[in-house]
Amino acid sequence: MLSFNTTIRKIHLWLGLTCGLIASFSGLTGSLYVWQPEITAALNPELLQVENIENIKEGTILKSAVSLIETRKDRIDKIFLPYREQQTIAIQFKNGKTNYYHPVTSESLGEKSVSISFFESLLNLHRTLGIPLIGKYIIGTSAIIFFLILITSGVYIWWKAYANNLRKGIKVKWKAKKRKFNFDLHKALGIYFFIPLLIIAFTGSYFTFNSTYKSVLKVFNSQHTNLIKQQKNENFSSLNETLLNSNKGYALRAIYFPKDKTDKYRLRYIKNRFIKAGYRKTKEVEITKKGDITTLSDFRFDSNSNRIAAQFYPIHIGEIAGVFGRILVFISGVVPLVLFITGFRMYRLKKKKGLKRKALS
Repeated sequence: MLSFNTTIRKIHLWLGLTCGLIASFSGLTGSLYVWQPEITAALNPELLQVENIENIKEGTILKSAVSLIETRKDRIDKIFLPYREQQTIAIQFKNGKTNYYHPVTSESLGEKSVSISFFESLLNLHRTLGIPLIGKYIIGTSAIIFFLILITSGVYIWWKAYANNLRKGIKVKWKAKKRKFNFDLHKALGIYFFIPLLIIAFTGSYFTFNSTYKSVLKVFNSQHTNLIKQQKNENFSSLNETLLNSNKGYALRAIYFPKDKTDKYRLRYIKNRFIKAGYRKTKEVEITKKGDITTLSDFRFDSNSNRIAAQFYPIHIGEIAGVFGRILVFISGVVPLVLFITGFRMYRLKKKKGLKRKALS
């Protein structure tokens, strides 16, 4: 019968060789995506960048959006106002094409480029492995296994070995033989990055199981103002009037147009248009074609569970801690691949050594 410690080691080994491979792919694609805003902006200045964007008033951007909607309304599926690396207005049409427009002049700047599409595909691979329907569940489940079992079992194994000599547990002998070097690098990287990896995996699985996470987070709720009841009776004569009406404290980020006659407009607002450290504060509004407006969420009045859930994305990608956080996530994203390679090499070398012993006996 296997001892508890041996069982933990076996679990860690086999989960590392299976779940660890998916975590390596997810980590590597996520690491590349961390710098997506800067890379796409540098590759597409004619589509995404505008001079002195910080001096352009909100009212000017909204008027340009209204002007574009008035001339193209029947063909629009979604419209995205300046946000993150995109300083222009983007319109996704019902035929699938996306065009970019100047936020002041409404001048057409061109269609979506190959590099922009590349990062969209990269994000899809990161979240779903490119597998329809079940891909996101594979990623989400592997993330849960990664932070609940794989990381914790690795920390347990490390603690049992080095509780009395912590310094030895984080030391790497760079000139050691192959097996020793692999072992040292594996144990040191695992313990150095176990907290960032734990956080990244925990927040990453939220995007698959968000409803479950929100249900659990309700334990943090208290009595809040019922914003939906406050706003439901407000009426506006048209969508354009709603857009031009100042939304105190927020900037309009996106408009999702109705899919059919019974569908509604969905407006998404953001506190800061461009990347900044700190909490992510959003607001979401639904509008009927008659002009009835319902506020679905607003960070200022939301329940604690919704406020916490809104931070999973900036935490996952490191933006909540600014540039330092993004650098940490970038490096951490590569670590699972290094752990997988070193762990696999350790396994192969151990197996090869075992076969030699059998041959000699």
